[in-house]
Amino acid sequence: MKALRYSDHLELTNTPFEARDGEALVRVLFAGICNTDLEIVKGYAGFHGTLGHEFVGRVESGAPGELIGKRVVGEINAGCGRCELCGSRDPRHCKDRTVLGIKGRDGAFAEFLSLPAANLLAVPDAISDEQAVFIEPLAAALNIREQVELSSGMRVGIIGDGKLAQLIVLAVAPTGCDLTVIGKHRERLALAERGGANDARLFSERAQVGALDVVIEASGSAAGLQAAIEMTRPRGTVVLKTTHHGATTVEMSPVVVNELTIIGSRCGRFETAIEFLLRRKPDFTSFISERFDLDFGVEAFKRAAEPGVLKVLLKMTS
Repeated sequence: MKALRYSDHLELTNTPFEARDGEALVRVLFAGICNTDLEIVKGYAGFHGTLGHEFVGRVESGAPGELIGKRVVGEINAGCGRCELCGSRDPRHCKDRTVLGIKGRDGAFAEFLSLPAANLLAVPDAISDEQAVFIEPLAAALNIREQVELSSGMRVGIIGDGKLAQLIVLAVAPTGCDLTVIGKHRERLALAERGGANDARLFSERAQVGALDVVIEASGSAAGLQAAIEMTRPRGTVVLKTTHHGATTVEMSPVVVNELTIIGSRCGRFETAIEFLLRRKPDFTSFISERFDLDFGVEAFKRAAEPGVLKVLLKMTS
């Protein structure tokens, strides 16, 4: 099959493939390139193999009968199935987990992928293929609401205006909080306001924003993390939502002096994201910058890395 793989460089290859023993074989329809994928090709996570974890596909075999032939998305963490976390249906932190396209498991930038059938969720007919690609990152955005209580009147900030930040706006705005987005691109800030932000400001104007109850760092930069710490009120909360390759130098004294709570936030539950899509029916058209066939996957990565670009989708051609 065709697959977009990374070793010391990114290339489209023809590679042998079969589903892992006891797992489902999924034919990939669409997949999305995210910042984690871009960081992996810089060395983040030390992953070598087929990239990609945001996808929608169709089940070919290896799953219960009701899923065969159905469109599905897949939880990206595959746990050991034996530990306490896996027993509570939460393999996201299983120490022996593999992660689709990130850790120990080939991913979705290919014609086929393999996942345990338990990881797969059927996509309702009311959700299009292109909407379904957003279920994984939308679930990650909604996970913030499981970790931090957000309510009407709370002052909440988002640092960043990229792909994930825009989804966080959609996830957080319905709580009724007073939401401010800080970014570097006027057109993206305007998109955030259309998505539900009460205010959107350039990064250079952040000093005008007073102390916030909760600040969500979604820029993936050291400057963004420092700004999040500085903009949070005493005993407020900073949520770290992005990963990036390399060490980060940050002045931590305000964390101690202001007694801040710092929360790491990663993957969310797909059921929550599917329910959100069905209820809210967000239009992702403006979130998609470009679409490429898998044959042009290397070019798609270059495009996704350009400043100002939001989501780039890969369409499988087989």
